[in-house]
Amino acid sequence: MKSDTADEKTRSPSRAPDGVTPMMAQFLEIKAANADSLLFYRMGDFYEMFFEDASVASRALGIALTKRGKHLGEDIPMCGVPVHAADDYLQKLISLGLRVAVCEQTEDPAEAKKRGSKAVVRRDVVRLVTPGTLTEESLLDARAHNFLTALFREPHGEAAEPRFALASIDISTGELIAATCRLTDLPGELARIRPGELLAGEDLADDDAIRNLVKDAGAALTSCPRAHFDSTRGERALKDRLGVAALDAFGDFSRAELAALAGLLTYVELTQVGRAPLLRPPRKESADRLLLIDAATRVNLELVRSNQGTRAGSLLAAIDRTVTAAGARELTNRLSSPLTDGAMVNARLDAVGYLADEPRLRQDLRDALKTAPDLARALARLAFGRGTPRDLGAVNAAIGAAHELAVRLLGAGEALGLPRELMGIAERLAQAPSEVAASLSAALADDLPVNTRDGGFVRSGFDSDLDELRALRDGSRKVIAGLQATYAEAAGIKSLKVRHNNVLGYFVEVTALHAPTLMATPHTEKFIHRQTLANAVRFSTTELAELESRITSAAERALALELEVFAKLTGEVMDAERSLSSASAALAELDSYAGLAELAVEQRHVRPRVDDSAVFAIEEGRHPMVEQTLRREQSADFIGNDCNLCGGVDDGNDAPSALLVTGPNMGGKSTFLRQNALIVVLAQAGAFVPAKAAHIGLVDRLFSRVGAADDLARGRSTFMVEMVETAAILNQATPRSFVVLDEIGRGTATFDGLSIAWAALEYLHEVNRSRVLFATHYHELTALADRLPHVANATVEVKEWREEIVFLYRVKMGAADRSYGIHVAKLAGLPASVLDRAGAVLAELEKADGRPKPADLAGDLPLFQAAAAPRPETSPSKLKEALRSYSPDGMTPKEAIEALYRLKALVEDDA
Repeated sequence: MKSDTADEKTRSPSRAPDGVTPMMAQFLEIKAANADSLLFYRMGDFYEMFFEDASVASRALGIALTKRGKHLGEDIPMCGVPVHAADDYLQKLISLGLRVAVCEQTEDPAEAKKRGSKAVVRRDVVRLVTPGTLTEESLLDARAHNFLTALFREPHGEAAEPRFALASIDISTGELIAATCRLTDLPGELARIRPGELLAGEDLADDDAIRNLVKDAGAALTSCPRAHFDSTRGERALKDRLGVAALDAFGDFSRAELAALAGLLTYVELTQVGRAPLLRPPRKESADRLLLIDAATRVNLELVRSNQGTRAGSLLAAIDRTVTAAGARELTNRLSSPLTDGAMVNARLDAVGYLADEPRLRQDLRDALKTAPDLARALARLAFGRGTPRDLGAVNAAIGAAHELAVRLLGAGEALGLPRELMGIAERLAQAPSEVAASLSAALADDLPVNTRDGGFVRSGFDSDLDELRALRDGSRKVIAGLQATYAEAAGIKSLKVRHNNVLGYFVEVTALHAPTLMATPHTEKFIHRQTLANAVRFSTTELAELESRITSAAERALALELEVFAKLTGEVMDAERSLSSASAALAELDSYAGLAELAVEQRHVRPRVDDSAVFAIEEGRHPMVEQTLRREQSADFIGNDCNLCGGVDDGNDAPSALLVTGPNMGGKSTFLRQNALIVVLAQAGAFVPAKAAHIGLVDRLFSRVGAADDLARGRSTFMVEMVETAAILNQATPRSFVVLDEIGRGTATFDGLSIAWAALEYLHEVNRSRVLFATHYHELTALADRLPHVANATVEVKEWREEIVFLYRVKMGAADRSYGIHVAKLAGLPASVLDRAGAVLAELEKADGRPKPADLAGDLPLFQAAAAPRPETSPSKLKEALRSYSPDGMTPKEAIEALYRLKALVEDDA
């Protein structure tokens, strides 16, 4: 990534052939070292691009493509973007999946001139900008994480199904997590983390299945050398960065997870050209402590993104009452990763409940939180050397807010007693380093500039030498004004001006009409002609040259002193990084708790009872997104509905394990199904829920198969997608799972669909024994309530009046007798003639219908036998399973020999 930037005189003929300028030779050399990236080549106030880079960038950015000289006889395509606006252009390029190498001037042009008049200013790539390595505020969503994730497949194992380790870092905050999952759970994990960029070794990156998974997750896939994924290297790098001799205190990391961490940290080091990111202590996420939600379910339930791909309309948007960006990110994390640890869930609920019951304290905390800047991202930029004076100001303000919040919390704790979660937050906030705040307050001005190079961020009176240099620099304005008046009077030219630019420095300017006066004696001795323009003539004087030297020197020295102060303050902040990062996390957690408490009071949510039972008992549950939309757009109240289930792990409860819901479209079946799934997510994320009362036995896996969509790019019809998702549910659901199925079998012929839906519900009841909500238009399925002891019928109520139907949106026990499809078609606006014809056809079909009625099926079909003796499924031989589990590229010689012996034994067993 480093590039030699010797001047033209030191280049060999092979490096700088005839006709290639030294500057272009330098560009080509640096570009060769960064062939997979667009090269932003710094030239003065612009980043220039040449050759193919220019063509690609001009199309992507919609900017003009020009030419500059020739190379090998051909014109050189060229385009450029201003340095001050580079972030906007970078955002566009990154969003298109492109990588950008930023090449800066690494020496002053004056230093280059000392090597010769034709010497080229040294340049080097200072960073690679990729979708997963962004730190700039303008390139990031302040309220969302931007994870860079490394994926590593375990080289071998006894299990037939491959396992994968994932390591993720948000370099804009330093958050670092590691996890392991099975292949079947990998899509859900990627959907949970939502990485901006995913790293994989060459073998994985070339795997079509993995490429499709990454594409579905919306991440950019980057292929990396397999050598980067070295577990020993990862362990050593992590210990060095954390300054510890062992990682036991942070979790039990597997060798595969350490390998993924190695690939992750190596890539960050390469893209940041050796600059180390801020790194918080790594967090090990265990699958058995998180509610597993597959990718399809996350999309169907619109947890953090709506079906249109936006935040608006999602569950996250409906419940987010946080007042800080960090709090919003923490809430997103919790909503994406609900817990299965009852103690941890109830600890979170204790914190929300306490703040919900203390309105004055809650409001005081939220007011104080509004003054807390994004400390995590300010620290990350300072760690990378990309910090600004405003980042230091953010650290100072955040420490002040942390101390104020700690005082308020601890004061409330003395009076009423704080829950464990809030007490822990208060203690971490109180430990925010006050000595750092004191240094920052003493040194920083009240009004801070955007960029360090602008200067003016050190407070007057902080440094006496700096104050003297500023006085000399700023006092020169009076001197300039005095000289201008003197020159104008001596020459008799009232319009004479003293001006400045970067080329001539200070100069005297008069109109072309008055120029002859200064070019005639006696003025020629004082005024030296420098430049003639169309309407003006410019002159210099000895006094102006001397003054410019003094001013320039004072300004440069003043800025140098300010930069020294900035470096010293940054060093103090980074020395206290551990306690500052802890305070930053505490601020985010407190904001998420206060926001959820505000939501609970505002929307009348209640605390759920969460335990290890198999109960799911909801009284007057509501759909959070639909309820808020109704109130906002129609000023109407949502009609709550009960739901009472009990899974197969608790046979002593009389509640059914499966509820078969029938009724017309538009009646609220899908809303009822979804709202109960969302209540599970909210409860296990540690939030209050939209209901009058709720008792929820912890759910280990949540499945939601609703809606209809195809995947034509992979040759999958709507029905095929439906069957793939249903298969995943039937193969993975457990007695502790919660399953929502809507309209299974509707994408194929009537009897095929009915048969599949019938068998699927039987399988869920007899084998999976999960808690199930099963909506259908197949009224024949209602017969299962008489055949299966833990299935009950429910229907959404409608009222018929004058040949119209009124949806009551109430769910009651019992079965629907009609689908009311033609009535819904009428509401949709179908022509009256079509509706009349449909009614006539329906009547004829019902007369001739040979389909059995529910009552006819009650005793005719034999019960699904999967529970007692599941039909053996066709499975590969043990030899094939063993072969599939091996990854030859990842084996050591010893492991390969052991594998051969194992295969030999399997062959002998088969014989």
